[in-house]
Amino acid sequence: MTKVLSSPALTYELFIDSINKSQAIIIGGGPAGFAAALQLCRQNKFTCAVYELRSCPSTLGGALGVPCNGSRLLARLGVYESLLARGAVTSHVTMHSKQGATLGSVDITSWSECKTGYPYLRVKRRYLMEQLLDEVEKEIGIDVHWGKNIASISQDDFSVQVTFVDGTKDTGDILLGCDGIHSDVRTMYVDPFTQPEYSGLASIFSVLTNPRFTDAIPIQDLNATLTADGLFAVTPSNSAANEVYWFFTEEVPMPDGGDNKDGWEERRQLTMEHFKTKLVHGALKEVDGEWGSFLKKLVVDSDSVKFYPIFRLPLSGHWFKGRVLLLGDAAHAMQPHAGQGVAMALEDVFLLSRLFQSLPVAMAQKSIRQVYTRFEELRRPRVAMFHKAAANGGEMRKRMPSWKLALFEKVCMHGLWVFNMLGLNRMGMSGSQGNLVYDIESVPLWHQSTH
Repeated sequence: MTKVLSSPALTYELFIDSINKSQAIIIGGGPAGFAAALQLCRQNKFTCAVYELRSCPSTLGGALGVPCNGSRLLARLGVYESLLARGAVTSHVTMHSKQGATLGSVDITSWSECKTGYPYLRVKRRYLMEQLLDEVEKEIGIDVHWGKNIASISQDDFSVQVTFVDGTKDTGDILLGCDGIHSDVRTMYVDPFTQPEYSGLASIFSVLTNPRFTDAIPIQDLNATLTADGLFAVTPSNSAANEVYWFFTEEVPMPDGGDNKDGWEERRQLTMEHFKTKLVHGALKEVDGEWGSFLKKLVVDSDSVKFYPIFRLPLSGHWFKGRVLLLGDAAHAMQPHAGQGVAMALEDVFLLSRLFQSLPVAMAQKSIRQVYTRFEELRRPRVAMFHKAAANGGEMRKRMPSWKLALFEKVCMHGLWVFNMLGLNRMGMSGSQGNLVYDIESVPLWHQSTH
């Protein structure tokens, strides 16, 4: 634990010594937790201890989308090139009609890629975890502990302590809750009153390796088909284009008895054949033509199908308490429909690191409060923008009558034609690309009056 050095005669050597002894306790061994450990260790000279509830690295999840604002930060962490070799670059979204026709395509990333040098990357979550963990294990000053369940958190003027269910304890200068939307750090300590809320939507998904029929219909970008029941999308998930990821998002009522873990778990335990049959003979039944046949074959050929309800956090919650700060989904989980979940967590990490670098005697209680307060001031507006965009994106995945779907398809077809004819993608208007060139490391940290 760092001693608070309050003498006005603090020398440079003592200052460096104090920083070198700073310790961060990080709860959560996911992308946010590993990224935080890497950045704070490398840039702030913290020693970091990462504690993960699971007994081994997680292989959960499908293929994540990482826009260029996130890809650039992955490069700064040293994992981008490896992920680029394993993931897929997708720059367009192609919309298909219920009749199987192509409504049009829109470039969603080329302008922002030109500005930043980084593309929209689609990569399996497992690959992201493997690359981050590989970097963490090579870094002196980071220890990872598996199978650690929090029992309590406490703090005083000089330190924060966490006690685990197995009786072990750790003490540090700061504690970061990077443990996701169902964060124990949030519910047990920072903000017990802010709970995840169900969005009304759920997804099923699968990843297919070497699908037998993509030679006839190559999948190079994100392809989406809106049905009356929800949205079906398919995209490549690796650079060799021999692996495709599909997902279907629809309105799903809350289980009987309310929003409880047992009710959702009962739905997850439904057989794979149940989900496949429901999709092929339900939402995809009326999708015609060669495209419709292709989508049905994708589902039928899937070796596994996963189900997950989509939750989000209200943005009114608290993000810190004393020396404890929430990052990523633990603070501001949003629906996945803006593709910014990983990128927002990475931006959190890089901003926190910069703020700690910017203040002298950064581990003093007053300085920590300054850092966390400014962190919230800078992050909340941007997080709220994507949080709203993700919620709006979820609306189009809800059930709609046939006439509304037909109207949407006509508007979509003509709108995409006009958009491409006017070349609006070249102006950065496609998919709000202006928000993707944002660089968290160029944001002014303090008002001029702060120092």
